[in-house]
Amino acid sequence: MTTSHMNGHVTESDGGGSGGGESNQEEPQQWHREMAVDCPGDLGARTLPVRRSAQLERIRQHQEDLRRRREEDGRNRQELDLNASIRLKKLSQNPKVGIDNPTFDPIEGPDKVLTKLEELLMSLKQVQHCLSDAQSQEDVELVLQLVQKTDFQKAFNIHNAVAQHMNRPSPPFPHTDRAQGLAQEVQSMVYNSQHKEGLELNTLLSSPHVQAVLLAHDCVAEQEMQLEPLTPDDHCETLTQWGGETVKIVCIEKARDIPLGATVRNDMDSVIISRIVKGGAAERSGLLHEGDEVLEINGVEIRGKDVNEVFDILADMHGNLTFILIPSPQTKPPPIKETVVHVKAHFDYDPSDDPYVPCRELGLCFQKGDILHIISQDDPNWWQAYRDGDEDNQPLAGLVPGKSFQQQREAMKQTIEEDKEPEKSGKLWCAKKNKKKRKKLLYNSKQNDDYDNEEILTYEEMALYHQPANRKRPIALIGPPNCGQNELRQRLLSSEPDRFGGAVPHTTRNRRDVEVSGRDYHFVSRQAFDMDATAGKFIESGDFEKNLYGTSTDSVRQLINTGKICLLCLHTQSLKILRNSDLKPYIIFIAPPSQERLRALLAKESKNPKPEELRDIIEKAREMEQNFGHLFDAAIVNTDQDKAYQELLRLINKLDTEPQWVPSSWLR
Repeated sequence: MTTSHMNGHVTESDGGGSGGGESNQEEPQQWHREMAVDCPGDLGARTLPVRRSAQLERIRQHQEDLRRRREEDGRNRQELDLNASIRLKKLSQNPKVGIDNPTFDPIEGPDKVLTKLEELLMSLKQVQHCLSDAQSQEDVELVLQLVQKTDFQKAFNIHNAVAQHMNRPSPPFPHTDRAQGLAQEVQSMVYNSQHKEGLELNTLLSSPHVQAVLLAHDCVAEQEMQLEPLTPDDHCETLTQWGGETVKIVCIEKARDIPLGATVRNDMDSVIISRIVKGGAAERSGLLHEGDEVLEINGVEIRGKDVNEVFDILADMHGNLTFILIPSPQTKPPPIKETVVHVKAHFDYDPSDDPYVPCRELGLCFQKGDILHIISQDDPNWWQAYRDGDEDNQPLAGLVPGKSFQQQREAMKQTIEEDKEPEKSGKLWCAKKNKKKRKKLLYNSKQNDDYDNEEILTYEEMALYHQPANRKRPIALIGPPNCGQNELRQRLLSSEPDRFGGAVPHTTRNRRDVEVSGRDYHFVSRQAFDMDATAGKFIESGDFEKNLYGTSTDSVRQLINTGKICLLCLHTQSLKILRNSDLKPYIIFIAPPSQERLRALLAKESKNPKPEELRDIIEKAREMEQNFGHLFDAAIVNTDQDKAYQELLRLINKLDTEPQWVPSSWLR
């Protein structure tokens, strides 16, 4: 699979300037501003005929001189003067004197570690028998006594364990440098837990020793993740002065499975780094910066080339990449560690249909309801993000529209549509307003979703939440008529009455003899009902046969406090009041199946709807999903009542076992 590094497309040239005509003839459909280039091929640069400028030739000569000096210094350090050591001088005069060392394996090399003390003792005794002078034998005897001591043997075992560990592969790259933050999230999820395991986990994570270990881990991981050790064989940087201008020589090690992660653009004849992408080798090295001009890569001159040519040049490069750059004239403050922001997308996005995306190859496709992890907002117009669940399969962060940018262009679209709408039908414009007014009177709610329909939906900040065992989230079933949500609710209430319950509604009608206030209804006066409705205490309200009925947030809260799960069937206009409360609802959309399947399901209930009625149900479901789908936590297509019931039960059970994404405002 090919991934993108120096990424992007270019803006279409207007033909002005030298070379513009040739570029347009070769690439007549280049309309993006940045080009993505990658190095997935074999090691080394491709062989291309190049013509270096005098400046680059001088830099190349300077590099060669530095390399030659380092090689000479290394050889000089390795040479040993045998005459400087009396013992080595004697050994050179009589090279055959001595015994074979049984612990030295010439095949495996001198670094083989002793693993048995017996072998060491045997070697010392052999050396002692071969020595003729008493002083040397006494010295060996002292060493033998030392080896036989308990402290030395313990130290010897520690040495072997460390040596064995050092011979293993390098430790893995840290997954995160925010272990403390993750521990705090876990603590918040189990804070109100009534289970023994949850309480023990909370106690363990809050202990000073564990906190100290997590702090130490984050400090080490932060250094590993921000700036890896710079060595000549890995990442390095050299500054050279030429003609009063600073030129930077940067060496970056790029593995096959790690993209470079940068985008380039043309500025006249220059090739400029325009974006550093999170997750790539460029970002990890910290040596390439936005605004740097690329003069040369692995000996290939870049200045004067189109970004598409740069893409072709870098297509097969990996391993050691040497960049010659003119540093950006704009000085940027040192990078600040950004906090990852988790958002829920309230719109669909396809970068292939977006003419404004600066780099189509880096654009991240997502759908309404997807969770995005925003890791960089350096560019306010184009954020860098990962889609939840794709972090392992997505080496580089993708580009998504920034919130302000998305709002601005959607506002422009709405303005254009509104300017055109009165020309189509003035009556329709008026009818739309009257319809909204009637809807407000029906539900008597000042905070309904009529206002939401006029808002520009972009992103909503989210956080993970695990419901406490003693405070279950209410389940709200939403759907058009005849889609089965009422039947599903009643089936849950009947099958598990100790687990599920319904909120006791309020009404202004008179109590009947068999009814009990507080069990069947909360019987209140019309004046009290109107006061509560004005105060926004009702999730949903309406009138029937000149009596008012409503479901209040207090009634739902009373049922939740008993430990039961409250089941609600609501209109979409009631969702905003429910979400703005402290109840933290879980909203499930019950969608209809195909028209034929819907007819068959209703036939089982002795219903014979007309074809236009079936079409109205399906169209109503489409409108609900389009206008309110950003509020849904899950959706069930009711193709079969039994299967829908099992899926509904699975979603409800999952709330007890898995944390769920909820608006972060709910947890503040």
